[in-house]
Amino acid sequence: MLKFTAEHEWLKLDGDVAAVGITQHAADQLGDLVFVELPEIGTELAKGDNAATVESVKAASDVYAPLDGEVTEVNQALVDDPSLVNSDPQGAWFFKLKLKNRADADNLLDEAAYQDLIG
Repeated sequence: MLKFTAEHEWLKLDGDVAAVGITQHAADQLGDLVFVELPEIGTELAKGDNAATVESVKAASDVYAPLDGEVTEVNQALVDDPSLVNSDPQGAWFFKLKLKNRADADNLLDEAAYQDLIG
């Protein structure tokens, strides 16, 4: 199941673990990414915490934790090649978050609500 935040992150839920990335809209706004900084595995994040940083030729931006949880995995391929985000934003996850409360994801936007937000 895919969920979205008003800050332009997407979450792909698999049980109580969510892969987190940025949306096509966010990637388009940023332009070509040249740098990605990811959180450390084991980091405890609260919803809204700065979890990762992306830099493009235009701007730097934060990627926020969409929900409370612990970072269980990071996508080192994005650090090595940030352009992967531009070529496939909905496939290029930044980190995986073991959610403290899976039910909190129900409060996030579905795809239709997110499209209304950016539309």
